[in-house]
Amino acid sequence: MHANRDHWEFMQSMPQDPVDLVDDLVRMGIYKENQLRAADTVNAYELRKALFLKRVGQNNPQREKLILALCKQAGGLENAFAAAFGPQAGLFFADSVRNSGVTRREFMRNMAVGAALVTLASCAGSGSPTAEDGGEAPVAAEDLEKTDIQVGFIPITCATPIIMSEPLGFYEKYGFNASVVKMPSWGAVRDSAIAGELDAYHMLAPMPIAMTLGLGSASFGVKLASIENINGQAITIAERHMGQVNGPEDFRGFVIGVPFPYSMHNLLLRYYLASGGLDPDVDVQIRPVPPPDSIAQLIAGDIDAMLMPDPFNQRAVYEGAGFIHLLTKDIWDGHPCCAFAASDEWIETSPNTFRALNKAIIEAAAYAQDPANRPEIAAAISERAFLNQPVEVVEAVLTGNFEDGQGNSFEIPDRIGFDPYPWQSFAKWISSQLVRWDLQGDGKATQEITDGTYDQVGEEVFLTDLARELAQELGQNPPTETNRVEDLAFDTFDPEAPGDYVKEQVDKFGL
Repeated sequence: MHANRDHWEFMQSMPQDPVDLVDDLVRMGIYKENQLRAADTVNAYELRKALFLKRVGQNNPQREKLILALCKQAGGLENAFAAAFGPQAGLFFADSVRNSGVTRREFMRNMAVGAALVTLASCAGSGSPTAEDGGEAPVAAEDLEKTDIQVGFIPITCATPIIMSEPLGFYEKYGFNASVVKMPSWGAVRDSAIAGELDAYHMLAPMPIAMTLGLGSASFGVKLASIENINGQAITIAERHMGQVNGPEDFRGFVIGVPFPYSMHNLLLRYYLASGGLDPDVDVQIRPVPPPDSIAQLIAGDIDAMLMPDPFNQRAVYEGAGFIHLLTKDIWDGHPCCAFAASDEWIETSPNTFRALNKAIIEAAAYAQDPANRPEIAAAISERAFLNQPVEVVEAVLTGNFEDGQGNSFEIPDRIGFDPYPWQSFAKWISSQLVRWDLQGDGKATQEITDGTYDQVGEEVFLTDLARELAQELGQNPPTETNRVEDLAFDTFDPEAPGDYVKEQVDKFGL
């Protein structure tokens, strides 16, 4: 809701006592009950001091005085934040009672004050804020084609921005009554998307390309809207092989689990094994394993190793089932893994909803990228409804402070990252490996990729320009380029010559 000039002039005549002001805001209908309910879901990122002074004060001394008076009434800016919307609001109330004798009525008043601050922030100015002053306002709920949405996810840390957006309030901020739906496997995600059962999905980065080209299923148009995570995977080996594996050549004869044929896991594993002279289709057996089943199969001896998303690598260490051999960031630092995606049909019928949903995810990814927020996020997504994992396991992954199961401790803050920008060079590398390993499945798809159409495939599926536009609206600084040279452990990928890259790989490794 945006207040007009007359409204703000009227505001200047309102009572200066903050509690009376809140009462008037309630009577006017500006402050709604849902702002109070947001105390359990909206976080401090909504309430940064700079945002309020810039968006609410608007360089108007009278309005800044009003805001500061509200904060003072709440016991200071930080107390207003915590009382109104912090995830520890209950603890704040208990501490207040214990330390200062504040009554519950006073606490509820502080919550109302904080809610009023949010209301004033959302009403600031005569129009939408620009990227220069902190990002455009979310799409108004009345402009959304639908507000009740469901987003499918696999319970892994790669899905952090998608998952955390429910308990931490990012979906609600953009006008959605959203729920995330846990899926059992990537095959189920693909089939559910084709059937149109949910609105949008957490997908492996190669899946939209594979589905659009009809690889492994009937052709079905899907767009990769933003990258969920970079890095964040590992090669984990069963405890029984401790001391026997030093490099890729030592995997000969292994059965190795990956989450899906059209996954970065499969492509990175093949890349790694080939560097040691192993043929991934002859010298090992690569088997699709749903991530939640991976540790049980590792313990049972059904697989010898796995290249899986976390937290299952760290959970294997936690259970004494296996040890981490190699982080995938050591194979390709900054590689994409998972993505936020939606079908062409859904995007066409719900364009405003898709745009707002993607923007919420991009904003959540930026929040998750900040190391200071990771412990809070780990606690939120570890819950049974989401990852259903020990919080210490999830926190080890997100913070990068972990044990590898071989007696070593590490501090690797970028073990996983959350950079939502979908580089076109990602799409081209993925396509090059589909060609290299003949994973297309039919001659037509092979011809489509090998006839110089790498650019076409990437531009059709990866919505790089839209992701940049939304990030700029949020006040972020995304890249202006669409491609970059990618440095991997054993070679360098030039996105201008993906066909030559495949030839060089085959010539170098014989595979």
